[in-house]
Amino acid sequence: MKHRITRAAALASATMVLSACSSVSLWPFGGDQERDTSRPPAGATTYQCDNSKRFFVRYLDNDAAWVILPDRQFRLNKAASGSSYSNGSDTLEIKGGVATLSDGANVTHANCKAAGG
Repeated sequence: MKHRITRAAALASATMVLSACSSVSLWPFGGDQERDTSRPPAGATTYQCDNSKRFFVRYLDNDAAWVILPDRQFRLNKAASGSSYSNGSDTLEIKGGVATLSDGANVTHANCKAAGG
């Protein structure tokens, strides 16, 4: 017995699969896609910067940092100096408790201090 899938059945199946995908969250720290960015993700440090800017950092095994901005996230590897992290384009430098986040030559977050510290 041959089974034929009609166009209507294929379209209905595709619609169900795609609608299920819309409920999947890629936010690695749980919660909805509509996440609350006013609180840090679990295990992350909040850095409060000049111009009311803020970002979160989750330190990974003392050799990397996961930077979380409102519009993107990325990994930075610890540099040999020990006070900076980089991925070749983005850099996080921490000196004397003050952090600076740069995107290439452009400083995006300046004079950042860990919240509560």
